[in-house]
Parts: sequence; C-alpha cells; structure tokens
Amino acid sequence: MIADIQIPDALLVQDYVAGKEEALATLIKRHESKIYGFIYSKVSDRDVANDIFQDTFIKVIKTLKSNSYNEEGKFLPWVMRIAHNLIIDFFRKNKKMPLYRETEEFSVFSIMTDDALTIENQLIANQVELDIQKLIEELPEDQKEVLIMRMYKDMSFKEISELTGVSINTSLGRMRYALMNLRKVIDKHQIILTN
Repeated sequence: MIADIQIPDALLVQDYVAGKEEALATLIKRHESKIYGFIYSKVSDRDVANDIFQDTFIKVIKTLKSNSYNEEGKFLPWVMRIAHNLIIDFFRKNKKMPLYRETEEFSVFSIMTDDALTIENQLIANQVELDIQKLIEELPEDQKEVLIMRMYKDMSFKEISELTGVSINTSLGRMRYALMNLRKVIDKHQIILTN
C-alpha cells in the first residue's frame, strides 16, 4: 500500500521551511518518544525533561525558520545534539553533573563528537579536550583506534568491526577496556573533566 510509505525527514524539513506547518508536527510525532526518552534518561525528572523537550523544539523551529539548517537529511541526530547541549546547560546552571555509570559510554566524549562545535559546546573548556587527547594517546593502539572511531568519528560498532577486521564483540571489548583504562588514568591523576 502506497499510504504506508513514510515521507523522509529531509522532505518534511523542506516542507516545513517552505511554510507547511503540519510537517513539523509529523516530525515531532515521529521522533518524540526517542528524543523525550533520551532526555529523561539523563535528567530523571519528568518536569525537567518536558522543559528540555520543549526548549529543544523551540531551538529546532528557530533554526529551521532562520534557514540555517543544513544537516543533509540527518534530522534526528541533529535534534539529539540540541537536546544533549540543553541537558549539559541544565546541569551547568544547577552546578551538578550527572554521575555516569561505568557501563555507559563516557559522557565527556558525547559532548565532543561534533566537529562543527556549537556555541554551547565551546563552553566546555578546550583544556578538557587537550587533557583527554593526551590520555587517549597513552592507551594501547587497538583500544585507541576503536575509541577514536566510536567517539570522534561516530562510527557504529558494526562499521568499526568491518574496518578493523575484528568481530563486533572484540570491538566492544576494546572500547570497554579503553574506557576502563581512561577512568583509571583520570582517577590516578585526579583529573576533573567537568567544571
């Protein structure tokens, strides 16, 4: 059935920019559970999550209306980045950073995966990035390789395993060891990665 075919995000974005207000409603509806779920998983407070969700889409609307959106069809990752930056802002304003469990990928990296650093990201001192890069240099080569591909190049573990010629499980293992080793070095030097 033709009716089942989803209009791609990129086309909905174009429609919205061209003045079709309902296109944005479709985009929000399509992605709201994923975006809201992501925000809630970081802040664990429904009211705060709702506020950040609203602010995220206010920013999305402003950017789309000002014609400065050029993500070439990568709508959801772009919105997630906006949400992520707003979450960071929230914790900064409240002077508390969330505690990340060892099982999660290092929060600091997710802040710095975007090459075109946004103004929010520049709030994070360049020193932090330099410190982390020095620490990464100390990792064994195989761990360093996986970590850079995953965190800085935003590659999936499937892509990493194809490129490095090792299994997905091996890639995951190397990533885990890389993070554990970084954690040890950070603890040893008592480096503080958030301000």
